[in-house]
Amino acid sequence: MLILTTNDDGIHSPGLTTLVEALKSVAEVVVVAPDRERSATGHALTLHAPLRADEIRPGVYAVDGTPTDCVNLGIHGLFERRPDLVVSGINRGANMGDDITYSGTVSAAMEATLMGVPAFAISLACESPYPDFSAASDFAAKLSSFIAQRGLPPDTFLNVNIPELPAEQIKAARVTRQGKRVYGDLVVENVDPRGRKYYWIGAGELGFRDLEGTDFHSVHRGHISVTPLHMDLTNYRSFEEIGKWDLPHP
Repeated sequence: MLILTTNDDGIHSPGLTTLVEALKSVAEVVVVAPDRERSATGHALTLHAPLRADEIRPGVYAVDGTPTDCVNLGIHGLFERRPDLVVSGINRGANMGDDITYSGTVSAAMEATLMGVPAFAISLACESPYPDFSAASDFAAKLSSFIAQRGLPPDTFLNVNIPELPAEQIKAARVTRQGKRVYGDLVVENVDPRGRKYYWIGAGELGFRDLEGTDFHSVHRGHISVTPLHMDLTNYRSFEEIGKWDLPHP
């Protein structure tokens, strides 16, 4: 099995380094990751500038682009062999609820799914500046082997979140649904020394709805959260209501 790894924290992230070492116990591993941090880039794809991929050691490439760019290059451009699995992470910080729409880590797994390659994203729900990624990397290796044997349902990738606990305290993995974030005042306005206004996005307090069965609920109770995601964003529950609308004609 050949596993392509990537992330949005950058090629030198300790989460990626720990992940790669764990995955080497179950597969051949190659790395294509951004050359710097690209957090919160979502599913951005570079279309109006060339990309450069520097091989910093055999099978390890640093790309001056987004995680989505890295997956494209890893599947289509840099290697003669197509990967059997894409693993994105280990992200420093959780990717749960509505936050997944911003996540470059999750979007990398999404891009692999669009390319027809099974994938999962994995994040450590940590707040400490120097987290221990070993429990998350061990789970990633086990999950990779399981997916290699069983596969994934069509049009499905997994979003995995690991609680920041000692390995012996982490509880069993649960299949969860995407939770709901509660956003505070996310934009802070201030004035720089030259009298010009500037704005800082994402500075407010964040909460979540503690709903049973969600990723937030499980991780905050010490369980590993495994959320199946798919590409179809259609809201089928709204069909009946919107179908009654007298939509305007062209």
